[in-house]
Amino acid sequence: MLLVIDAGNTDVTLGLVVDGALLASHRAATRPSATADETEVLIAGLLALDGRSLGEVDAIALASVVPAVTEAVESVAARHGLSLLVASAATVPIPVRMDRPAEVGADRLINALAVQRLHGTPAVVVDFGTATTFDAVAADGAYVGGAIAPGLELGLEALAARTAQLPRIELRLPERAIGTDTVSAMRSGAIHGYIGLTREILTRVREELAAGQGVAVSQVRVVATGGLAHHGWLRDVPGIDAVDPDLTLKGLAILHEEATWGAAAGRREAAAG
Repeated sequence: MLLVIDAGNTDVTLGLVVDGALLASHRAATRPSATADETEVLIAGLLALDGRSLGEVDAIALASVVPAVTEAVESVAARHGLSLLVASAATVPIPVRMDRPAEVGADRLINALAVQRLHGTPAVVVDFGTATTFDAVAADGAYVGGAIAPGLELGLEALAARTAQLPRIELRLPERAIGTDTVSAMRSGAIHGYIGLTREILTRVREELAAGQGVAVSQVRVVATGGLAHHGWLRDVPGIDAVDPDLTLKGLAILHEEATWGAAAGRREAAAG
């Protein structure tokens, strides 16, 4: 049994993978200050939701953009004698055509790997999380760059925190663009503005990727993922071909499987030599 963990700035998402299939996934708030003991309690609690325990896990694959969480998971893995594969530019088996590959978030590289294996390339992955990231993947599976914009919830939090009379609001697609009270006006500005931002960046990234690959724009696949990918407003963003909320977890399973195959092949070659 493989435990896959995607540690983002807002949420930690984990899932269980058996025989290459993701059985379940759960999400909890990220706590960078959590100790290794607290992290183990969190993992054990989420596993218990499906009647599972940490003792049943054979290995862990981790994609993290929070160094403190990475260190805590490393401690948990060491305590239980579990192998740990941490996603990075050095471990994800795809070309990274960036000026500084080591600076690319592990989740973005995993999404590039997953979209190639599961949906086809060239492709753009739009990850709706704390930030909204647009990641361009070439036809050969190489990560070639993208764009980063503030996430929808981040924008709303800033609006509420930096103003005296604007409240925190629920994310829901407004019926009208003209709000008739403060909440509906905020919801209109936030949701419609965010749809416009997503549409504009996606259009430009998709066109540039298509031109660089010498293909029609329609041949560039667009896959949406992330914690906000399930919201109804997503249907108003044109050009999205698929919604795969668990893309990162699936990518971690693919990474671990391919790394395991590679290690096994290396041992066989060494034995034969």
